[in-house]
This record gives sequence, C-alpha cells and structure tokens, in this order.
Amino acid sequence: MAIRIEMMVDPGEAERAAILKPLRAHNRAKAGDPKTEAIALLVRDEQTGEILGGLSAEIFYRWLYIELLAIPEQTRGQGTGSRLLHMAEDLAREKGCVGIWLDTFDFQAPAFYAQHGFSQFGQLDGFPPGHQRLFLHKRLD
Repeated sequence: MAIRIEMMVDPGEAERAAILKPLRAHNRAKAGDPKTEAIALLVRDEQTGEILGGLSAEIFYRWLYIELLAIPEQTRGQGTGSRLLHMAEDLAREKGCVGIWLDTFDFQAPAFYAQHGFSQFGQLDGFPPGHQRLFLHKRLD
C-alpha cells in the first residue's frame, strides 16, 4: 500500500474523526466496547441563562474522565466546584464506574482535588515550562 503523510494546521472535526476511527476499532478489538457517554454539568447565570462554567466529562471503560472543570470567578469559594465534583461522582456511581480520573496543572487546583479524595498517579514536569501537569484519580469501588 502506498501512503503519504501530510501535515495540517488546525484540523477540523472530520480529520479528528478519521484518525479516531481506526484507533477506536483497534481498542474495541482488544478491550471490548467502551460504552462511551459524554456528560456536562453546566453552571448558568440564573437571570440570563448564560453558561459561566461547569464540568465536561466522558465515561468509557467504566471510568469517568473529567476533561474540563471551570468554576466562574464570581462563584469561587461558594462550593460550586465541590457540588460539581459530587454530582459527577454520584453520576459515575449510578453508571457503574469504578473510578474517576482527570489531569490538572500544579497552578490550578490539585489541593482541591486531594480534599475530594483524589490521588496523584502521574506527573509531567516542565508542562507548561516551570510547572507540572498532574494526573489524578479516585477509585469508587
């Protein structure tokens, strides 16, 4: 088979989906159906309905991966982040997940996650320069 490799800056969703297709097929063949499900917990302004932040996650292979957690500046210190994490954990338990995992930077909120029972299982030094990217998990079983 003849191939060529092409570089693309800012690829679209179609290119990403094309790359994912053979990867997902391989993963299914080796590990079974991941039974993926995307979820979002949205923090909205009650008056305008505007989304101010929230939590975006995906369940696959019985783990909930928290991809994004953004707490609006104006609600910090009011328990919003804790409520979002508790809601995500409750949902993960309902869906039969064995755990939750996420990644964060050292300047974001690693102590916050530790207070909620998360443990570090990995770290990448110098990402971004002068900082660390931390990988955290919490088992539910």
